[in-house]
Amino acid sequence: RQMVECLETRSQQSTGTLTFEGASRFRQRLVMSLLSGRTCKFENIRSMEDKPGLKDYEVSLLRLLDKFTNGTKIEINYSGTRVVFVPGSLIGGRFSHDCGTARSVGYYLEAIVCLAPFAKKPLELTLLGITNEETDPSADIARTVALPLLKKFGVDEGLELKITKRGSPPEGGGEIFFRSPVVRALKPLRFDTPGMIKRIRGIAYSMRVAATTANRVVDSTREVLNKLLPDVFIFTDHYSGAEAGRSPGYGLALVAESTTGALLSSDCVARPGELPEDLGRRAAAMLLDEVKRGGCIDAQHQHLAALLMVVCPEDVSRIRTGPLTPYAIEYLRDLKTFFGTTFKLTPEAETGTVILSCVGCGYVNINKKLV
Repeated sequence: RQMVECLETRSQQSTGTLTFEGASRFRQRLVMSLLSGRTCKFENIRSMEDKPGLKDYEVSLLRLLDKFTNGTKIEINYSGTRVVFVPGSLIGGRFSHDCGTARSVGYYLEAIVCLAPFAKKPLELTLLGITNEETDPSADIARTVALPLLKKFGVDEGLELKITKRGSPPEGGGEIFFRSPVVRALKPLRFDTPGMIKRIRGIAYSMRVAATTANRVVDSTREVLNKLLPDVFIFTDHYSGAEAGRSPGYGLALVAESTTGALLSSDCVARPGELPEDLGRRAAAMLLDEVKRGGCIDAQHQHLAALLMVVCPEDVSRIRTGPLTPYAIEYLRDLKTFFGTTFKLTPEAETGTVILSCVGCGYVNINKKLV
């Protein structure tokens, strides 16, 4: 097992092509490949497992990126254990994609959010599938946290995310609409003052269950949070009929906002047999744990902030986060592999936070004309 893990993390660089062993961090490497123009080769993908090769959701991601780009070449061998990805140009435009039920739309949206501002045309994308799942960030968190983070980097006018239909596992049936403008270049970000938490907002949603379920979630959540903060408001969003998807379910998304504009989030989906009261208390505890970690960027969006800092103009960007997650650490390593950018990490023992700073690579969207 240790040998397999070592193989998955090993990469070698030769003649402009990056070669990786295994499918570890497959999605993030495809995104970086499109932004950097570097060809990627993935070998021995799950070759030692009972079902070798790419998973269905990884193939679906490749199809989505193929729709989003022009000139991209994708070569997959018969067994699916070897993939060659030659990036093309980002086109954008209006199209839809069925994400299936293996992963939620958040898995695909995380990749598209990073790429959409640098396309040739503004993006109008409709994604079909599961909208809320514990494995990936929900569409609610993308709308309330990821998009405001993009706005801090200068992607503002026309940025929008709508949840048209909700879909719960296992059958899905949800639908979201994402619109993104294009920019010529991002703005450097200096955001290292967390501030104090001033309010908490949330949305308790339910599909194909009793309408009172969301109210029970809200009451149990407020029992915990109102002891610490008076300004707590949680919306209830009950779906029924065709807009409720094909499976029953409910969940809660919470966002804490600080006096300096920092957004810290928690996202919970009901587990089989879990009571609404238990879900509300679990979501509140997760949010308080996120606040305890500190920083201006929450754990779910450390990687997004790091990528946007790298593709900024050649100026210094600086953010403060809580302790880096393992995913964010691996993401920083891949950023160095693709862009050659090294981050300066300054931990602060008093607060337990980390200041990340780097000089942008000067990425410019050549498709966007100067006004």
